[in-house]
Amino acid sequence: MRTTVGIEALEAPGEGTAVTIGTFDGVHLGHRALIARTISEAEQLGARSVVLTWDRHPLMTLRPEAAPRLLSAPHRKLELLEATGIDQVAILPFTEELSHLSPEDFVGRVLVAGLGARAVFVGEGWRFGHQRAGDMELLQKLGSVNGFEATPVDLANEDGDAVSSSRIREAVAAGHLNVARRLLGRPFDIDGVVVGGDKRGAELGFPTANIECDPHLAYPTRGVYAGRARVGDSWFLAAINVGVNPTFGGDPEVTPVRVEAFLLDFEGDLYEQTLRVEFHQRLRDEMRFSSVDDLVAQMHRDVATTREMLQS
Repeated sequence: MRTTVGIEALEAPGEGTAVTIGTFDGVHLGHRALIARTISEAEQLGARSVVLTWDRHPLMTLRPEAAPRLLSAPHRKLELLEATGIDQVAILPFTEELSHLSPEDFVGRVLVAGLGARAVFVGEGWRFGHQRAGDMELLQKLGSVNGFEATPVDLANEDGDAVSSSRIREAVAAGHLNVARRLLGRPFDIDGVVVGGDKRGAELGFPTANIECDPHLAYPTRGVYAGRARVGDSWFLAAINVGVNPTFGGDPEVTPVRVEAFLLDFEGDLYEQTLRVEFHQRLRDEMRFSSVDDLVAQMHRDVATTREMLQS
């Protein structure tokens, strides 16, 4: 997969392109259907298939206070896009300058001069250009005079509703990991570097990996989860706590939320390694226990449940 960054890096191939455009946060089932349509059209045209996307969520530039937490970090999004079989990902930094391009300039500079588009696929209701002035009708008119056909694609549906990044964010935030998994077509995951913690888990017999997560990413609500963690190329079952450790004085009103994973059957040092943690199933709420012994007993139950649930 070829990756380019910026309008200046675009070079329209002689055979032209079939392009799909969007933020593609999470690269969920709806995104993959859109990309598959683009790849299929590119093959029929003998053209290159291209995903055109941004380096950030547009709201991070337009209204930072309203920007949502992301389902995938930039490196993870590229990984997921490559897995679709797309030929090229063209990334445009979503700057103020880009946001002020008129619909006509966006089409002329990016789709025509930059990519040599012959076919463009976007989701229903997609808008483009300064103040979202461009709609599908305008895109199709501009396409007719610039040599490309623009086609709206219905969003994939699951459980009667459209698959969308916002719907998945809501499911993750509520701890509904089974819903998120269906819409993503994979378990929800996060990547993070293992950093030093208070070592309390090791003292209790459950050494946990304290994962430093990107604050711009989504993560599940406070609780305990069954999942997996990847160390290098190896996967381990994991009991994962998202919370503030209330038994030891953590206050959900002021204490930063931590993601801590206990990897079953793992031995070794994880500090400064990058883990990928998958969340498969919510086990319970985070609780404040009256004694450390009660907490340890519950941790044993959580680990046993994780093993039973994910090995069955």
